Amino acid sequence: MIRKMMIAGVAVAAFTLPALAATEFYVAKDAATQKCAVMDTKPDEKAAMAVGTVSYASKEDADAAMKAAPECKV
Repeated sequence: MIRKMMIAGVAVAAFTLPALAATEFYVAKDAATQKCAVMDTKPDEKAAMAVGTVSYASKEDADAAMKAAPECKV
């Protein structure tokens, strides 16, 4: 019984932990409002256009890139 619970707990952790961690951030410009934002999903190039071609490992890095991007200084 304990062994089954341990196996179930490890299986749940193995599948849940990667889903909780957003590992890439993108700077995108909204097509309608022309405002930049940091996104944790890759822009679809229709509703939001990517600014640059780089993904960032942290939100802070993406924020700094957004502030420095000439496309976002409107």
